[in-house]
Amino acid sequence: MHGSASSGWLLVALCALTGTYCLVRMRSGAEEQRGAAGGEALMGFGMAAMAVPAAVFTPPAWAWPVYAAVFAAAGLHALWAARTGAHHLHHLVGAGAMVYMALVMAGSPGHAHGRGGSGVPLLTGALLLYFAAYVLLTGVRLVPVAAVAGGGGGVRAGRGGRPELARACRLSMGIAMVAMLLTL
Repeated sequence: MHGSASSGWLLVALCALTGTYCLVRMRSGAEEQRGAAGGEALMGFGMAAMAVPAAVFTPPAWAWPVYAAVFAAAGLHALWAARTGAHHLHHLVGAGAMVYMALVMAGSPGHAHGRGGSGVPLLTGALLLYFAAYVLLTGVRLVPVAAVAGGGGGVRAGRGGRPELARACRLSMGIAMVAMLLTL
C-alpha cells in the first residue's frame, strides 16, 4: 500500500499478529467461531501481505489478480455464511474492500504499491465511512466486555475463546483497513 515504510511495517506487524491470533482461535470448539476466525485470519494475513512497503518488495503483476480472486472467493463464502449470522456480512464487506484494493493496485502505474491517487473516490470514501463506523462501534463494544471479564468470578474460556480478544482483533483489523484505504 502507499505510505511510509515505518507505518507500512507497523501495519504488517499488526495484521500478521492479528492473523496469527485468529489461527489460534480456529482451534475453538464451536464451529461458528472457527469459521469466523478462519475468515479473519485470511483477512489479517492478506492485509499484512498487501501492506509490505514497496521499497522492500514490489509484487509481480500477476499477484494483484490473485489477491482479487482469493478475496472474491472469501466474499462468496461470507455471502453463503451470512444466512446464519449478520457478522458474516462484515466479512463480505471486508473481502469486497480487499478485492477493490487489489484491483486498484493492479491498475496503478507499474503495479507498484507506492504510488498515490488511484481508486474511485466515492467507493473509497464509502468504505472508509463503513470501516470508521465499524471501528467506533467495535471499540464501544469492547469496553464493557473488558470490564466484565476483569471482574473475576466467571469461568475462564479455553484457548481462543475470550470474546474481548476476538473483538480486539476485529478492532485492530478495522483500524488497519481504514489505514490502508486512506493510502489509496
